[in-house]
Amino acid sequence: MSDHASPSVLLQPQRISVVDQLYAALRAAIIDNALSPGTRISEAEVAQQYGISRQPVREAFITLANEGLLEVRPQRGTFVAKISLSDVMDARFVREAVEADIVKLLAQTPDTALVADLRAQLVRQQDLVGGSARDFMEADEIFHRTLAEGAGKGKAWRTVVEMKAQMDRVRFLSSMKFPVDRLIDQHREVVEGIATGDVARAERSMRLHLQGILTDLPLIKQERPEYFL
Repeated sequence: MSDHASPSVLLQPQRISVVDQLYAALRAAIIDNALSPGTRISEAEVAQQYGISRQPVREAFITLANEGLLEVRPQRGTFVAKISLSDVMDARFVREAVEADIVKLLAQTPDTALVADLRAQLVRQQDLVGGSARDFMEADEIFHRTLAEGAGKGKAWRTVVEMKAQMDRVRFLSSMKFPVDRLIDQHREVVEGIATGDVARAERSMRLHLQGILTDLPLIKQERPEYFL
Protein backbone atom coordinates (compact mmCIF):
# COMPACT_ATOMS: atom_id res chain seq x y z
CA MET A 1 0.00 0.00 0.00
CA SER A 2 1.32 3.46 -0.87
CA ASP A 3 2.33 5.93 1.83
CA HIS A 4 -0.64 8.23 1.27
CA ALA A 5 -0.70 10.15 4.54
CA SER A 6 1.55 10.86 7.48
CA PRO A 7 0.87 8.85 10.67
CA SER A 8 1.20 12.07 12.67
CA VAL A 9 -2.13 13.15 11.22
CA LEU A 10 -3.80 10.52 13.38
CA LEU A 11 -1.69 10.86 16.51
CA GLN A 12 -2.32 14.51 17.26
CA PRO A 13 -4.33 14.92 20.49
CA GLN A 14 -7.81 15.81 19.30
CA ARG A 15 -11.38 15.27 20.39
CA ILE A 16 -11.99 13.36 17.16
CA SER A 17 -11.57 9.63 17.68
CA VAL A 18 -8.75 7.66 16.09
CA VAL A 19 -11.35 5.75 14.05
CA ASP A 20 -12.82 8.97 12.65
CA GLN A 21 -9.39 10.41 11.88
CA LEU A 22 -8.31 7.21 10.14
CA TYR A 23 -11.57 7.02 8.21
CA ALA A 24 -11.16 10.62 7.05
CA ALA A 25 -7.55 10.06 5.96
CA LEU A 26 -8.32 6.88 4.03
CA ARG A 27 -11.47 8.35 2.49
CA ALA A 28 -9.52 11.38 1.26
CA ALA A 29 -6.83 9.12 -0.20
CA ILE A 30 -9.47 7.12 -2.08
CA ILE A 31 -11.33 10.21 -3.28
CA ASP A 32 -8.22 11.80 -4.75
CA ASN A 33 -6.84 8.49 -6.08
CA ALA A 34 -3.76 8.37 -3.88
CA LEU A 35 -5.31 4.95 -3.31
CA SER A 36 -6.54 4.14 -6.79
CA PRO A 37 -9.30 1.66 -7.71
CA GLY A 38 -8.11 -1.93 -7.42
CA THR A 39 -5.40 -1.22 -4.83
CA ARG A 40 -5.18 -3.93 -2.17
CA ILE A 41 -5.27 -2.56 1.37
CA SER A 42 -4.83 -4.59 4.56
CA GLU A 43 -5.73 -3.96 8.18
CA ALA A 44 -2.30 -5.09 9.35
CA GLU A 45 -0.41 -2.73 7.03
CA VAL A 46 -2.58 0.27 7.88
CA ALA A 47 -2.33 -0.44 11.61
CA GLN A 48 1.46 -0.67 11.36
CA GLN A 49 1.73 2.46 9.24
CA TYR A 50 -0.24 4.56 11.69
CA GLY A 51 1.04 2.93 14.87
CA ILE A 52 -2.38 1.85 16.08
CA SER A 53 -4.19 -1.41 16.84
CA ARG A 54 -6.19 -3.25 14.20
CA GLN A 55 -9.57 -2.61 15.84
CA PRO A 56 -9.94 1.07 14.76
CA VAL A 57 -8.66 0.08 11.31
CA ARG A 58 -11.33 -2.61 11.08
CA GLU A 59 -14.03 -0.10 12.08
CA ALA A 60 -12.84 2.44 9.51
CA PHE A 61 -12.78 -0.27 6.84
CA ILE A 62 -16.38 -1.23 7.62
CA THR A 63 -17.57 2.37 7.23
CA LEU A 64 -15.67 2.77 3.95
CA ALA A 65 -17.08 -0.53 2.66
CA ASN A 66 -20.60 0.63 3.54
CA GLU A 67 -19.97 3.76 1.44
CA GLY A 68 -18.89 1.59 -1.47
CA LEU A 69 -15.29 2.78 -1.33
CA LEU A 70 -13.78 -0.54 -0.24
CA GLU A 71 -14.62 -4.00 -1.51
CA VAL A 72 -14.07 -7.11 0.61
CA ARG A 73 -13.30 -10.17 -1.51
CA PRO A 74 -13.48 -13.40 0.50
CA GLN A 75 -10.18 -15.31 0.60
CA ARG A 76 -8.52 -12.53 -1.42
CA GLY A 77 -8.49 -9.42 0.75
CA THR A 78 -9.82 -5.86 0.79
CA PHE A 79 -9.48 -3.62 -2.25
CA VAL A 80 -10.28 -0.04 -3.17
CA ALA A 81 -13.54 -0.32 -5.09
CA LYS A 82 -13.98 0.88 -8.62
CA ILE A 83 -16.28 3.84 -9.22
CA SER A 84 -19.92 2.86 -9.56
CA LEU A 85 -21.62 4.87 -12.29
CA SER A 86 -25.07 4.13 -10.89
CA ASP A 87 -24.01 5.42 -7.45
CA VAL A 88 -22.60 8.57 -9.06
CA MET A 89 -25.86 9.25 -10.88
CA ASP A 90 -28.02 8.54 -7.83
CA ALA A 91 -25.91 10.88 -5.69
CA ARG A 92 -26.06 13.62 -8.28
CA PHE A 93 -29.85 13.32 -8.52
CA VAL A 94 -30.34 13.54 -4.76
CA ARG A 95 -27.75 16.27 -4.32
CA GLU A 96 -29.32 18.48 -6.99
CA ALA A 97 -32.77 18.12 -5.44
CA VAL A 98 -31.52 18.97 -1.95
CA GLU A 99 -29.18 21.83 -2.85
CA ALA A 100 -31.59 23.46 -5.30
CA ASP A 101 -34.09 23.76 -2.45
CA ILE A 102 -31.38 24.99 -0.07
CA VAL A 103 -30.43 27.95 -2.28
CA LYS A 104 -34.10 28.74 -2.92
CA LEU A 105 -34.60 29.05 0.84
CA LEU A 106 -31.53 31.28 1.17
CA ALA A 107 -32.61 33.55 -1.69
CA GLN A 108 -36.05 34.04 -0.17
CA THR A 109 -34.51 35.77 2.85
CA PRO A 110 -30.94 36.87 2.00
CA ASP A 111 -28.58 37.05 4.97
CA THR A 112 -25.91 39.73 4.51
CA ALA A 113 -23.43 38.01 6.85
CA LEU A 114 -23.80 34.72 5.01
CA VAL A 115 -23.39 36.42 1.63
CA ALA A 116 -20.24 38.17 2.87
CA ASP A 117 -18.85 34.82 4.04
CA LEU A 118 -19.65 33.17 0.70
CA ARG A 119 -18.04 36.01 -1.25
CA ALA A 120 -14.91 35.70 0.88
CA GLN A 121 -14.85 32.01 0.07
CA LEU A 122 -15.02 32.82 -3.65
CA VAL A 123 -11.86 34.92 -3.25
CA ARG A 124 -10.18 32.02 -1.48
CA GLN A 125 -11.26 29.63 -4.24
CA GLN A 126 -9.81 31.93 -6.87
CA ASP A 127 -6.51 31.96 -4.99
CA LEU A 128 -6.42 28.17 -5.24
CA VAL A 129 -6.59 28.11 -9.04
CA GLY A 130 -3.50 26.37 -10.35
CA GLY A 131 -2.85 24.67 -7.01
CA SER A 132 -3.70 21.20 -5.79
CA ALA A 133 -7.01 19.60 -6.71
CA ARG A 134 -7.43 18.39 -3.13
CA ASP A 135 -7.21 21.93 -1.73
CA PHE A 136 -9.86 23.12 -4.16
CA MET A 137 -12.11 20.18 -3.37
CA GLU A 138 -11.88 21.02 0.32
CA ALA A 139 -12.79 24.64 -0.40
CA ASP A 140 -15.69 23.49 -2.57
CA GLU A 141 -16.93 21.23 0.23
CA ILE A 142 -16.84 24.13 2.68
CA PHE A 143 -18.80 26.30 0.26
CA HIS A 144 -21.62 23.80 -0.15
CA ARG A 145 -21.71 22.97 3.55
CA THR A 146 -21.93 26.68 4.37
CA LEU A 147 -24.97 26.99 2.11
CA ALA A 148 -26.69 24.05 3.81
CA GLU A 149 -25.91 25.21 7.33
CA GLY A 150 -26.94 28.76 6.43
CA ALA A 151 -30.37 27.42 5.49
CA GLY A 152 -30.58 25.37 8.68
CA LYS A 153 -30.23 22.13 6.69
CA GLY A 154 -27.02 20.75 8.17
CA LYS A 155 -28.59 17.35 8.77
CA ALA A 156 -29.75 17.15 5.14
CA TRP A 157 -26.19 18.00 4.04
CA ARG A 158 -24.76 15.20 6.19
CA THR A 159 -27.14 12.80 4.45
CA VAL A 160 -25.87 14.02 1.07
CA VAL A 161 -22.25 13.61 2.21
CA GLU A 162 -22.89 10.00 3.20
CA MET A 163 -23.99 9.05 -0.31
CA LYS A 164 -21.83 11.22 -2.54
CA ALA A 165 -18.45 9.51 -2.12
CA GLN A 166 -18.48 8.04 -5.63
CA MET A 167 -19.55 11.38 -7.07
CA ASP A 168 -16.66 13.06 -5.25
CA ARG A 169 -14.20 10.69 -6.89
CA VAL A 170 -15.43 11.75 -10.32
CA ARG A 171 -15.44 15.42 -9.33
CA PHE A 172 -11.82 15.13 -8.21
CA LEU A 173 -10.82 13.64 -11.56
CA SER A 174 -12.80 16.40 -13.26
CA SER A 175 -11.04 19.14 -11.28
CA MET A 176 -7.70 17.71 -12.42
CA LYS A 177 -8.72 17.59 -16.08
CA PHE A 178 -10.89 20.69 -16.53
CA PRO A 179 -10.30 24.31 -15.44
CA VAL A 180 -11.86 25.07 -12.05
CA ASP A 181 -12.61 28.65 -13.11
CA ARG A 182 -15.88 27.32 -14.52
CA LEU A 183 -16.87 25.98 -11.10
CA ILE A 184 -15.97 29.24 -9.38
CA ASP A 185 -18.06 31.21 -11.89
CA GLN A 186 -20.97 28.89 -11.16
CA HIS A 187 -20.49 29.37 -7.42
CA ARG A 188 -20.51 33.13 -8.01
CA GLU A 189 -23.80 32.92 -9.88
CA VAL A 190 -25.34 31.02 -6.98
CA VAL A 191 -24.12 33.62 -4.49
CA GLU A 192 -25.41 36.52 -6.57
CA GLY A 193 -28.79 34.84 -6.90
CA ILE A 194 -28.95 34.57 -3.13
CA ALA A 195 -27.62 38.09 -2.51
CA THR A 196 -30.17 39.72 -4.81
CA GLY A 197 -33.07 37.61 -3.60
CA ASP A 198 -33.48 36.13 -7.07
CA VAL A 199 -34.84 32.68 -6.22
CA ALA A 200 -35.04 31.51 -9.83
CA ARG A 201 -31.44 32.56 -10.54
CA ALA A 202 -30.11 30.85 -7.43
CA GLU A 203 -31.93 27.61 -8.20
CA ARG A 204 -31.03 27.64 -11.90
CA SER A 205 -27.36 28.30 -11.13
CA MET A 206 -27.15 25.50 -8.59
CA ARG A 207 -28.79 22.99 -10.92
CA LEU A 208 -26.44 23.98 -13.75
CA HIS A 209 -23.49 23.63 -11.39
CA LEU A 210 -24.40 20.12 -10.26
CA GLN A 211 -25.34 18.95 -13.76
CA GLY A 212 -21.81 19.60 -15.01
CA ILE A 213 -20.80 16.09 -14.06
CA LEU A 214 -23.19 14.76 -16.71
CA THR A 215 -20.92 16.27 -19.34
CA ASP A 216 -17.62 15.49 -17.63
CA LEU A 217 -18.33 11.88 -16.68
CA PRO A 218 -18.27 10.29 -20.18
CA LEU A 219 -14.98 12.04 -20.97
CA ILE A 220 -13.37 10.93 -17.72
CA LYS A 221 -14.61 7.36 -18.13
CA GLN A 222 -13.18 7.26 -21.65
CA GLU A 223 -9.81 8.46 -20.35
CA ARG A 224 -9.70 6.21 -17.25
CA PRO A 225 -11.86 3.17 -18.05
CA GLU A 226 -9.98 1.02 -15.52
CA TYR A 227 -11.35 3.22 -12.70
CA PHE A 228 -14.98 2.34 -13.37
CA LEU A 229 -17.22 -0.68 -12.99
